[in-house]
Amino acid sequence: MPGVTHDDAPLLADLMPWSVAPPRLGRGWPAAPDAACLKTRWDTLLKADGPGRESLFEPTRSRTAHTAVGQLPGQSGGTGKLIRAKGPCAEPVRVLRGAFDEQWLIPDHRLIDAARPELWRVADAAQIFAVETGAAPGAAGPPLLATSLLPLLRPGRVRPLYRRPGGAEPNLAPGLSAHLAARLGHSPAPVDVLAWILATVRPGPDGLAVPLTSDPELWSAALEVGRRTLWLMRRDGERPKLPGGRRPYVRAPLPPRPLTLRYDRDEETLHLDDGRISPVPPGAWDFEVGQARVLEQWFTARTEEAEPGTLAAIRPAVWPQTWTSELLELITVLALLAELGPRREALEPASPITAAELRAAGVLPVPGAARRPASVLDHHEEGPEGQFALL
Repeated sequence: MPGVTHDDAPLLADLMPWSVAPPRLGRGWPAAPDAACLKTRWDTLLKADGPGRESLFEPTRSRTAHTAVGQLPGQSGGTGKLIRAKGPCAEPVRVLRGAFDEQWLIPDHRLIDAARPELWRVADAAQIFAVETGAAPGAAGPPLLATSLLPLLRPGRVRPLYRRPGGAEPNLAPGLSAHLAARLGHSPAPVDVLAWILATVRPGPDGLAVPLTSDPELWSAALEVGRRTLWLMRRDGERPKLPGGRRPYVRAPLPPRPLTLRYDRDEETLHLDDGRISPVPPGAWDFEVGQARVLEQWFTARTEEAEPGTLAAIRPAVWPQTWTSELLELITVLALLAELGPRREALEPASPITAAELRAAGVLPVPGAARRPASVLDHHEEGPEGQFALL
């Protein structure tokens, strides 16, 4: 952002030092916008025997139907080889599959090439994941997202706000909170540091930069923007509403299986074939992440044809009502986030806390241990083929 900037702004990689590569599924079918179809896919897989099951599974170098792996932390997926699996699938869990795209995942380690168990160990109601979008300098859209769900977005890094379950041990550079407290006159909570980051982070030549300030008034102004950004991105609690009593709703019924999506800017109307939703503010339609319109990507994830005969081809026969409700809320969220853009731009630089200052104070460089996951296990996790191991 051109507002709060400084040539020596510290990097996000130093302020939130522990990061994890996003999980990599390796196959698309264990995740879907509809939870019921995931259970049908699992049942279809288990009805196949031998080579048929192996083929439906879509093996990779990391996972085959004969691979034995440990159980995902906190989940009930099996650990025996998939070729011998029986019974129902693990209960699907909500994940962030794409930018602002909440879907469902079968939480079974055998189905996921790289599940990143360290993320699952700290995923709970108190956790917030900051997710890099890979935005280049000058690109439209936020360079950082925040979510309470396990994120599957690629290619950016995932930075949990807390290193331990229950909101314990913030994933912040050791000494950063104390230094901010001394310069601001109060000690900001970890979630407020994240809110500041969301309001001010910008892509730079060396990665995402986060201008910091010792000006209490600027901190307060940016914090208000960041808190609202965080609330909208997490979509928790009360449903967001457009100002002035406006709200998008279905003006003409959506068809059973819409195939096309287009936007009428003059009428502020979203067309799904002959179905119509309005009002849809231009800011919602234009909202991009990673140089792609969020609404178009969301729609494509629910309508793109899959290869016949694959598990991914098992999907709802008609457009579920829940998708319409999710779409209406997504339109509202994107419109409100777009409205925050001018407020971010209006933030003026003042009293910067530079990377040089943090180095002089001993906050930087970050110790190596802060970049590694904490040891959080106080119980046994089930390993491959039912073996138990304490890590």
